Amino acid sequence: MREARLIEVTELDPEVVAVENRLRPVSESGVQSVMASVEALHLLKDEIIVRKVRHQDNRLVLVAGAHRLEACRRTGRKVPAKIYDCSDDWARMMELDDNLAGAELGALDSAVFLAERKRLFEKLHPEMAQGGFRGNQHTGNLVPDIVSFTTSTAEKFGLSERQIHRLVSAGSNLLPAEVATLRSASKPVALKDLAEIGKATDPQERDYIVKMLAGGHVKNAATARRNFAAVSNGEKPVVKDPVEDSFKALLTAWKRAPKAAKRRFVGAAGTELYELVWDPLCDSVDGGDTE
Repeated sequence: MREARLIEVTELDPEVVAVENRLRPVSESGVQSVMASVEALHLLKDEIIVRKVRHQDNRLVLVAGAHRLEACRRTGRKVPAKIYDCSDDWARMMELDDNLAGAELGALDSAVFLAERKRLFEKLHPEMAQGGFRGNQHTGNLVPDIVSFTTSTAEKFGLSERQIHRLVSAGSNLLPAEVATLRSASKPVALKDLAEIGKATDPQERDYIVKMLAGGHVKNAATARRNFAAVSNGEKPVVKDPVEDSFKALLTAWKRAPKAAKRRFVGAAGTELYELVWDPLCDSVDGGDTE
């Protein structure tokens, strides 16, 4: 990988910085968080990283800091920036590390980012990807040429090696279209779900699982896999019933609560409970009295 060279530290009009081929879109909450910080501190805490692409008429392309760039664009501010001359691989690695180190990523984005980081790591260190080792000239013992990807990444981002293995495995199995669909899910996708999707080798099954999970039609990917198997065998799938789930959760909480808590709850929700109990009965009586 060609060594990156810092060209300039400056301020830029956000409109002159191109944003393309990002691994994840900016989130509204992330942009709002940066805007609130800028308003409170009257400055942007960290510069964005930009590359000057020499073979494209020195066009400026964002490397890291999409939320910071968007926040400055919305507030009409110039954005502090470090401009580098660098390779594609350096730019991608910087984007990955900036997000992994600085953003609160969910399981989905963590898996995608770490899988891509592993791909780049092995591209830059093919001797590790192929299991290459060198012998110590004094002892003859075989030792790794460099620290392994899993170990170095775990240390860098404060994760266990087991977590890195699971996230990379899940991210490596996801297609871009599946990632886009899962990002639209009503609730964050869990690592267990990503691992379950990875077990499905049939494209139709994977598509079914992803769509059912993203649409909130099933509780988890394991249920979606069972449903797909049932449908394939001509059986009736298990359909998620939000009302039934809520009822069971309320009933369980009520049974577990001590009497003092139950009294307090009834006192706080008494009016609503009264309406729920008596309104249907009143409607029935009124309906019987009028013809």
